[in-house]
Amino acid sequence: MFSLDTYIAEKARIINDALDRHLPPACERPGKLHEAMRYSVMAGGKRLRPVLCMAAAEAVGGRVENVMMPALAVEALHTYTLIHDDLPCMDDDDLRRGKPTAHKVYGEATALLAGDALLTLAFEWMARATPESPWSASVLAGELAEAAGSRGVIAGQVEDLAAEGREPDADMLSFIHSRKTGVLIRCAVRLGAMTAGASQADLAVFSEYGDKAGTAFQIADDILNATSTPEQLGKPVGSDAARKKLTYVAVHGLSRARADAARLVQEAAEALAPLKGDTRPLAAIARHVAERQR
Repeated sequence: MFSLDTYIAEKARIINDALDRHLPPACERPGKLHEAMRYSVMAGGKRLRPVLCMAAAEAVGGRVENVMMPALAVEALHTYTLIHDDLPCMDDDDLRRGKPTAHKVYGEATALLAGDALLTLAFEWMARATPESPWSASVLAGELAEAAGSRGVIAGQVEDLAAEGREPDADMLSFIHSRKTGVLIRCAVRLGAMTAGASQADLAVFSEYGDKAGTAFQIADDILNATSTPEQLGKPVGSDAARKKLTYVAVHGLSRARADAARLVQEAAEALAPLKGDTRPLAAIARHVAERQR
């Protein structure tokens, strides 16, 4: 019988071991920078994006060993976004994953540079990828760059900051959610599938799954910020409302947010039907996304 808890725990262990091996050691100069990078990456977290990368590869017959570098690259890039999001010039948060944020521990300048270094390291790792034909490491790097850039994660962050204090706007909210969160989840599953030699038809399936699961994840995050506690979530709660941020709860209300998250999860799971491999982990992760408590 499939157990998502067991699956995530096993994959997270593999990912954490690999991150520890591949990150620059804190004893290597400049030590403070490398320590800050390690502090942020190894501070915990669900490892959702690299796990999704692995699960997607397995769903088209790939092996975990072959997808390791893209999976690590996605996690390094994700961590850079968290460091920068927490900076005083952005969301100015003091807590992340239950620990003080990087700029609180190492100072704003070092935190900024640690994020820059992780972003750069993500592409160094991606360059070492060995995907199956017809894909190449350069194509995978382009996929990650597009997801991370001014049409992806950065676009979402810019519009998220611009929307603070504005009237509820469903169109703006959709843009922010699809870029700030959804695009990297979509990218993670596509990268895993491409590494395993997925067809264009398979990639269309992963794109649909990633779009729906990614939106559900952000809706669930908005719900948790409105209803959880710092102890449960590992980061400040109620901060979205305090900063008058544009969230799904603010635009649509709590009841609809919960209903839409559940619907998107179901649609994400149904989108996997054309795949011939084992899609149980992907379907279970989608459900977990909407039901999680942290």
